[in-house]
Amino acid sequence: MIKVKKLTQIFAAVLLIFVVTAGSAQVQAQIKISHELGTAVVPKNPQTVVVFDYAILDTLDNMGVKVVGLPKSSIPAYLAHYNGREYVDVGTLFEPNFEKVYELRPDLILIGGRQASVYPELARIAPTVYLTIDTADYLGSFAHNLRILGEIFDQKEFVEAELAKIEQEFAAIQAEAANLGANGLLIMANDGALSAFGPNSRFGVIHKEFGFPPADPNIEIANHGQNVSFEYLARINPDFLFVVDRAATVGGSISAEQVLDNEIVRSLNAYKSDRIIYLTSQVWYAASGGLTGTKIMIEDINQIFK
Repeated sequence: MIKVKKLTQIFAAVLLIFVVTAGSAQVQAQIKISHELGTAVVPKNPQTVVVFDYAILDTLDNMGVKVVGLPKSSIPAYLAHYNGREYVDVGTLFEPNFEKVYELRPDLILIGGRQASVYPELARIAPTVYLTIDTADYLGSFAHNLRILGEIFDQKEFVEAELAKIEQEFAAIQAEAANLGANGLLIMANDGALSAFGPNSRFGVIHKEFGFPPADPNIEIANHGQNVSFEYLARINPDFLFVVDRAATVGGSISAEQVLDNEIVRSLNAYKSDRIIYLTSQVWYAASGGLTGTKIMIEDINQIFK
């Protein structure tokens, strides 16, 4: 009887040690992430995730990671399922609803460039990681962001496989563009107004990664581009004209096709050669940098070679 009692006590002690050790291991399963705005210590595979950037949401969706909250005001069509009631609307891309975020008690908050100014407030609620795309190095920053998410959510193999395929696609387009020897100009139509973007702009990926030489290398660098006229288009006369329709994303009364339906545009080399390319504006303007978004960008450019 005494022996049985002692064995029971020993078993209980061993079980207690196991529980404590397991608990300690669980607490220690954290990762220190350094980013441009600071450092965050986040749990491995966090369970309650709030996302404020659609590119990050896109990548998490591909990884099968569940989120609890996001801004719902302008979700891209390919992420429309996040409009469901099971997801909490936590404000807009620029103005988080801090109270709702706090109520969710997140383990992790993920933000992008549009939320940089509110990083301190969000970081006080929960560990917050800032991931953004460097327009001077789209592929490099894209890969960097995916690898951080892969580390947090234990998806390293998936990330490396996806990156290998995407880098191969970019290399193939660069080779095709080099063979064409044709320049390009990217413009944004904004409810009737036009602006142009060059190699160092937010849309510099057209020239740097996709490989189309700029039709105008001297475009002024500005977040919403350099205001241009139809006479400017006639003077530059690009071989390819890439078009982002901002109104199609944020709302407006005049489409890019309507804006460009005139005699001056019809006189351009790009028009005559059927080389006016309307890009998927929701991605290029609001959600570039995610896995699906980057694949859509690749598809947009690949239509040139079909």
